[in-house]
Amino acid sequence: MIYSAQDFKFNPPRKVAFARRILIKPDASVVAAHPATSSRETLAAVISGIRRHSDADIIFLEGPTVPERAHEVFKQLGYDFPRVIAVDVRDCSYVEVENLLPKPFVLQSIWVPNVVLSCDFLISVSSFRVVDEATCGFTLKNMLGILPAAKYGPGLNLLREKFHRLDIHGLIADLYFTLPCDLGIIDSRLRQVGGRVEPFGRVFVGDPAEVDAQAAQLAGFRARYLDLIDIGRSMLLQRDSVENVQAPSAND
Repeated sequence: MIYSAQDFKFNPPRKVAFARRILIKPDASVVAAHPATSSRETLAAVISGIRRHSDADIIFLEGPTVPERAHEVFKQLGYDFPRVIAVDVRDCSYVEVENLLPKPFVLQSIWVPNVVLSCDFLISVSSFRVVDEATCGFTLKNMLGILPAAKYGPGLNLLREKFHRLDIHGLIADLYFTLPCDLGIIDSRLRQVGGRVEPFGRVFVGDPAEVDAQAAQLAGFRARYLDLIDIGRSMLLQRDSVENVQAPSAND
């Protein structure tokens, strides 16, 4: 769904009402104005919508690419929301999670902060920012910010460079199948395509792969990780079909 940003009210999925811990991954790796980061207005609407249906713990998780801690970055961005816990990826313990794909694109397993696995619902709130086709990505690309530099470094500045060397689109697809994101929100009050920033006044909400595809189409690019996700889904369907054929019947 695409909403007008001016009167955007977040209506969360029913599952949110039963969650005890909700994790929000904002687009906030640096201190910079929207659309380089998620706007305070959209995040406020998301939190307000959750609070209308749930009293769950809300956690903001980010891995800043600057020396400042996540809570310091959030404060400078105006993310001063009550009853929201700020967590820095660098302060977490990490857990290795196996990739569900029979043939991973890049990584057989992925290290993630343990706090992610303790949450019942995961929301990625990205901005609408595309430099070129090679870097096109939205809510699912935003999820790369939870990967720990301690495991994929060395160093904060080199982390993203290493991801690109690994094939960033393949890595995004692997993460999609390893750590499913429940909901994607693209904050496009302003959008950046190439070097141009312009008012857009929209907020995309829905399945992460679907909203990413919508945004990519509007930007005039194709996010290659979406094609890889389609390939990955076919892999899983083929594997399940083989397993069903090989499974013994009740009459055997």
